[in-house]
Amino acid sequence: MKRPWFQLNVDETLQELGSRRAGLTEEEAKDRLLEYGPNELQKQKKTPRIVAFLKQFLSPLIYVLLVAAVISLVVEHYIDAGVIMGVLLLNAIIGYMQETRAEQAMEALLQLAAPKAKVRRDGAIRVVSAGEIAPGDMIILEAGDMVPADARIIEASNLKVSEATLTGESLPTEKHTSVLREDVAVTLAERKNMVHMGTIVSYGRATAATVATGMSTEMGRIAQAIQEVKPEKTPLQKSISKLSKYLVVLFLTICTLLVIVGLLKGLTWLDIFLIAVAAAVSAIPEGLPAVVTVVLALGMRTMARRNAIIRKLVAVETLGAATVICTDKTGTLTRNEMTVGRIVIGGETIGLSGEGYEPKGEFRRDGQFLSSESDPSLTLLLRIGVLCNDALLSTGDECCSILGDPTEGALVVAAAKAGMDKENLEKAFPRLDEIPFQSEKRYMATLHPQDGGRVAYVKGAPEKILSFSKHFLSDGQVLPLLEADARHIQEANEAMAGEAMRVIALAYAELPPETSKLEEVDLRGNLVYVGLVGMDDPPREEAIEAVSLCKQAGIRVVMITGDNKVTAESVARQLGLTSGISVTGVELAEMTDEELAIQMESISVFARVEPLHKLRIVNAFKSRGDVVAMTGDGVNDAPALKAADIGIAMGIKGTDVAKEASDMVLADDNFASIVAAVDEGRTIFNRLRNVIFFLLSTNTGELFAFLLSLIFVGQAPLLAVQIIWVNLVTDTAVGLPLGLEPKIGDELKQPPRHPKVGLLFPGLIFRVAFLAGMMSVGVFAIFSWSHGRVSLDEARTMAFCTLVAFEWFRAFNARSDEYTVFKLGILRNRYLLISIGVAVLLQMVVVYAPFMQVAFHTVPIGIAQWGIVLGIAGSIFTAEELRKVIAPRLFSRGKWVPA
Repeated sequence: MKRPWFQLNVDETLQELGSRRAGLTEEEAKDRLLEYGPNELQKQKKTPRIVAFLKQFLSPLIYVLLVAAVISLVVEHYIDAGVIMGVLLLNAIIGYMQETRAEQAMEALLQLAAPKAKVRRDGAIRVVSAGEIAPGDMIILEAGDMVPADARIIEASNLKVSEATLTGESLPTEKHTSVLREDVAVTLAERKNMVHMGTIVSYGRATAATVATGMSTEMGRIAQAIQEVKPEKTPLQKSISKLSKYLVVLFLTICTLLVIVGLLKGLTWLDIFLIAVAAAVSAIPEGLPAVVTVVLALGMRTMARRNAIIRKLVAVETLGAATVICTDKTGTLTRNEMTVGRIVIGGETIGLSGEGYEPKGEFRRDGQFLSSESDPSLTLLLRIGVLCNDALLSTGDECCSILGDPTEGALVVAAAKAGMDKENLEKAFPRLDEIPFQSEKRYMATLHPQDGGRVAYVKGAPEKILSFSKHFLSDGQVLPLLEADARHIQEANEAMAGEAMRVIALAYAELPPETSKLEEVDLRGNLVYVGLVGMDDPPREEAIEAVSLCKQAGIRVVMITGDNKVTAESVARQLGLTSGISVTGVELAEMTDEELAIQMESISVFARVEPLHKLRIVNAFKSRGDVVAMTGDGVNDAPALKAADIGIAMGIKGTDVAKEASDMVLADDNFASIVAAVDEGRTIFNRLRNVIFFLLSTNTGELFAFLLSLIFVGQAPLLAVQIIWVNLVTDTAVGLPLGLEPKIGDELKQPPRHPKVGLLFPGLIFRVAFLAGMMSVGVFAIFSWSHGRVSLDEARTMAFCTLVAFEWFRAFNARSDEYTVFKLGILRNRYLLISIGVAVLLQMVVVYAPFMQVAFHTVPIGIAQWGIVLGIAGSIFTAEELRKVIAPRLFSRGKWVPA
C-alpha cells in the first residue's frame, strides 16, 4: 500500500513524483497536464432556466387546475379557461422567482484558486497560470501567496501558513520538512510538512513539490462533497406538499360526490363538467403561492434589518423550527483575533480588558485600575513585546486589523492599550540585529541600543526562556532565579495553558556596547526573565448571551472546530456549553454512523474535526429528526452548510464558498443575530399558519357550499370566475395583511416546533372544519332562500357577496387561534383594516360596475339584501371570538408536538 506523502522524506517524495529539485521540464509539465488534467475545480452542471421554470408546474394542485382549464376550453368557456391559465402562469413565475438559490458554490471555489503561481522549471523560476501546474511541479511560496495546489514541503524557512478556511485553526500553522508518523498526522491540521490549495502563506518562504492538483486536492474533495449533497425539502416545502395532497384528495372526494348527485338530479354532462370546473377552482387556493411568497419576502426584509440576510425565501421559516445549531468556533463564537487577557509579573497577576484588535482596554491588579506608567516592570514587558515583534497594527478607517502573525499582533495591541506606539518605540530603540523565530529554536530575539549600551529583547516558549534565564525581575529589582522561583513561574504557565491560553515568556539581556551581531550564546544563561503573557481568542460577549437565549428557546448549541480539544473545551465553558462531552475528529472517525447518532445526545463539543467530519455531524443530527442550522465561515464549512436544513454563513469574514453554499448570511458576523433570526422565523411561521387557516377555510367552505346547494337546490351557488375572484382577489387582499400581524412577544419562550409538526396540525384542521362548516351553511342558506324568489344570477350574486363578506369578518378571527381580536388590539394591524376597506370597494365594483357585471355574471342588489348578507356573515365573527373566550385552546391539539 502506498504511504501518504507526509510519511515520505524529501528524496522519497521526489522519486515517487518523478521530479527533481530543479523542477520539471516544460515538456514534462505539458505531458502531465494531458495525463492529469488542468489544475482546476470542476464546474457543477446547472439546471437550464427553462427546465427550472417548467418544474413549477410539477404539482398535484397544478394538475387539477390544468384539467379544469382543458374542460373549460372543450365546453367553450374561454373566459374561465383564460383566467385559470393566467393563474397558472402567474404561480409559475412566482415559483421560479422564489428559487433564489443558484448553484454558485463551485464558482466561488474557482475564485479561491490562485490565478498565478511561481514554479521552478528547467532550473529557472517562472510565473504560470495556476491551472497549468502539474503533479511534480516545484512551487515557490512566499508570505502573502495563496497556495495553488496540494504539495509536500521540500525546503522551508520560518514558514507559517494560515489554514483557517480549510481546517478551522485560528492561528497560522508552523510548517517544516520533517517526516511525520501516521499516528501523529491524523488530521489535515497536523500535517505540518504539507501545504494545501486555497490556504495563505502568512510568514516565511518555501519550496514545495506538487502532489495533487484540481479535484484530487483537499479543496477538490470539498468541492466533490458539495456536489454530492442532495438538497432536501425544507419543513415549509414538506408542509405545502402535504397540504397539496390533502387538497387533491378532498377535491376528488367532493367531485365524485358532485358527479353522483348531478346524475341523480338529472343534470346534463355539460352541467356536471361546469360544476366540476367550479369545484376544482374552489379546491385550489390560487392565492396561496403569492401570499406565502410575499409573507416570506416581508419576513426576509425584517431579518435583513436585524443583520440576517436571507438567500432563500423558505429559509425564513426553517430557522424558526431549528432544534440544533452547529456552530464553528473561530470567528463565529469568537472574533478570530488573539487578545492578551492576562500578564504575570513578579508573582502578581494583571488582567487586561478589551476585545479583539481595538486598542482599548484597562490594566487591573486585584480589581484596581493600574496605570502602566506607574509600574516600570509592566512598561518593560510591553516594550519587549512590541520591539521583539514583526507585526503591525492598522488603525485606519476600518479599525482594526493586524498585518503579520496574530500572536505578535496581540502583543502590539496590548502595548497600544497602554499608550505605547510601535512606530515611536522603533525610532527610540531601532533594531540592530535579530534572531528570527524558528519552530526548532522556539524563541525570537532582537538587538537594540539602550543608554549607551546594547540590550537584547527576547520572547518565546516559557520553558525555553526559563532555560536561558539566570535572573528574574521582581518589584523592579533583578534577583537570582532560584529553583523555587522557576517552579512558581512554571505553575503560572501551566495554569494559563490549562485555560487554553497561548503563553509567551518575555525577557531581556544587557550586552556590551560593541555588540553588533546577536548570537544565541549571548542569550543562553544571560537572560533576565520579566514575565508571562497569556492570550487567547475569547468568546464574543454577545455570543455568550446568545447561547443563553438559545437554551431558553429550547435550541441546542453544538460547537464544531478544528482547534484542539483543550482550547475548544475552554471556550465552551466560557460560553456556558457545559452540559455535554467533547469528542475529537479521531474519535469521531472511529464511530459508525449509527454509533454517532446515538452519541449525539451527549456531545456538545467536536474538536480537531475535518471538513467531511462536519458533514457527518450534520447528517447524524438530521437522522435523529432534528432541524439543523449550521454556522460557518470557511471553505471547510461549505458541504455541511449545504447539507444542513439551514446553512448560516458569516458575511464579513466568510468566504464566498461558504456564502454561496448557505441559506442565510449574517451581515455582522454576530452569533447573537441568529437568535434574532430565530425569533423572527418563529413569528413568520405563526403568520403563515394564520394565512393557511384563512385560505383553507375559504376553499373548504366553498366546496361544501357546492355540495349542499347541488343536493338540495340542484344548482351551483357560484360560477368558476366568481370563485377565482374570491380566491385570488379577496383572499389575497385580506390574507397578505395577516402575514404582517405584529409579534405577540412570547416566541422565544416557546419550545421549538417538533420537526414532524408542519403548518397543518390536527387542531388547525378541526378549526378549519368548524368555520368552513359555518360558512358553507351560510352561503347555502342565502342561495337556497333567494333561489326561489329571484333570478338565478341574483341568487348567485347574493351567495357571492355572502362568501366575500365571510372573508371580511373571518380575517379578524384569523389573527390568532387563542387570543381575541380585542386582546390583540383592533387597530394594531392597521394594514388589515386598510385591506378590508379596499376589498369592500372592489366588491362594490364587481357588483355594480356594468363591465364587471358582464365578466362575473353579477346583478345589483339592494340595501335590504346587503343587510341579510352582512347579518349572516357577521355571525361567524361573533361565534369564533366567543369560542376564544370560553375555550382558547380548543384547537391547539398538535400545535407544537405530534398529537
